[in-house]
Amino acid sequence: MKMVFKSAGIALLVAAFWACSSESDKLPIYGERETVNRTVDGKTVVDTVYHRIPDFAFTNQDGQPVTGKTLDGKIYVTDFFFTTCPTICPKMKTQMKRVYDKYKGNPEVMILSHTIDPRHDTPQVLKEFATGLGVTDGQWQFVTGEKEKLFAQGKTYMVVAQDDSAAPGGLLHSGHFVLVDKDKHVRGMYDGTTEQGVNKLMSDMEKLLAEYKK
Repeated sequence: MKMVFKSAGIALLVAAFWACSSESDKLPIYGERETVNRTVDGKTVVDTVYHRIPDFAFTNQDGQPVTGKTLDGKIYVTDFFFTTCPTICPKMKTQMKRVYDKYKGNPEVMILSHTIDPRHDTPQVLKEFATGLGVTDGQWQFVTGEKEKLFAQGKTYMVVAQDDSAAPGGLLHSGHFVLVDKDKHVRGMYDGTTEQGVNKLMSDMEKLLAEYKK
């Protein structure tokens, strides 16, 4: 598996974000947007529609379904990995555990980790993996499903997840952690392999949570 965090393709995707507000403390909304005309009180107004994570259906470490509805009312952090990954995944899981430990018990926060090796990473394997990390509740979901659907899901988060016969493990994925708000908008992308990157993520999570208290 190759580290692709700094690949040109990702850089182009990451660059395609739009700041949704002039407020300096408000996080941007990533992804493409479009404008639509709406009629309000008999007048035509121009509204902006931002990229949203579409609904999905996968299976978690307990063999239970996980869909977009599972994340309703939550902000969440998501990533792509596989349990036999020989390179960056151990670093990513060490850093994600820091996020889990900090927000454990917070009803507004969840973590969603997608395996990209569903042939090996069955719910049983994911359960053992989660238990090994000390995850015993449903706040951190480890999900599997059809490989092509998992790869396609990566694109909705603007990260890479795909086969690559030249990569160690035969799989290629990004080292990003992606921050998603309660409206399923991507609000940040961070280097999930470094302490510095995840410090920035947790700082931005506080800003995002504060948006819902105003």
